[in-house]
Amino acid sequence: MIKTFLIERISWILFFLLSQVFILFVSFIDSSIPLTSLLYIVFLSLLLFIIFLVVRYPKETRFYKSLIDREDDLDLTGVVDSNSPFEEIVENSLTNQTILLKKVAVQNQTHLEEEKDDLLSWIHEVKTPLTAMNLMIDRMKDERLKSNLTFEWLRIHLLLDQQLHQKRIPFIENDLYIEKIQLEDVLFPEIKTLQSWCIHKGIGFDIELEELEVYSDAKWLSYIIRQLLTNAVKYCTSSDIQITSKQRNGQVILEIEDFGRGIHSKDLPRIFEKGFTSTTQHQDNASTGMGLYLAKKAALSLHITFQVKSELDKGSIFTLIFPKRNEFVKITSM
Repeated sequence: MIKTFLIERISWILFFLLSQVFILFVSFIDSSIPLTSLLYIVFLSLLLFIIFLVVRYPKETRFYKSLIDREDDLDLTGVVDSNSPFEEIVENSLTNQTILLKKVAVQNQTHLEEEKDDLLSWIHEVKTPLTAMNLMIDRMKDERLKSNLTFEWLRIHLLLDQQLHQKRIPFIENDLYIEKIQLEDVLFPEIKTLQSWCIHKGIGFDIELEELEVYSDAKWLSYIIRQLLTNAVKYCTSSDIQITSKQRNGQVILEIEDFGRGIHSKDLPRIFEKGFTSTTQHQDNASTGMGLYLAKKAALSLHITFQVKSELDKGSIFTLIFPKRNEFVKITSM
């Protein structure tokens, strides 16, 4: 800040120094003016000017220091009061801009809330005809047509479900209810939902659960598992998906292994990024790049650790590591 202060006042400093040099120059060319006396006066003037700069420095930089130190938000309480006309101009400008930005922010937030509520309402409205459509599909006699329609119905259902959770996830902390959950009660309904898709692709499930209980939120854990199973089914053909659970170091480990196309090593660090699909299968229009991103965000709120191992053309293993039981209090205090 000292350097900035001196640069800001450089024209004044140069003017003062040049004026002193000019006085000495006049004394030099005019023999009637004693040079020694003027040197003494110039020395005192320079000393007084330095003292003046030292005294003025904290007074003139206090306001601007507070601007630098304030956080990048719309709160101006940390900015000290102005003590000069120019500082008042800056303060008034900041205040007016802050008021305007707060107003715009409130309007945008209100607009986003309205859009979110409208979208959630629309999703719930669409679920009614989807349910009716599913019932009609169940009554169909043509098994081949029934299977195809069920598969397409399921795709719409999963996309709507993803959109619903995408809108809810920013407020997930308000929606958590941590309890002891039976893994079978979460896994089997999700597998049953994907049954028609699995039959269509010739996929089965090999389930071995050594550990049956975890502490988590049933609804959001179901969503995470739904995304992992959906991914596994999407990229597999005519092979079993293995689901196992075990305990390691006091933590329950749930693994979902598929033998599909796998993930390229260069894509692995990015699979949880929002909107990322693939660099090796970039033409895959079926992927939205949102499933794993939302699953990872939900897992973070539940203190579930994600691990992924994959090899191209051999398959992938997604591992969920649940928190220890003594971390239950930590989760419920969110």
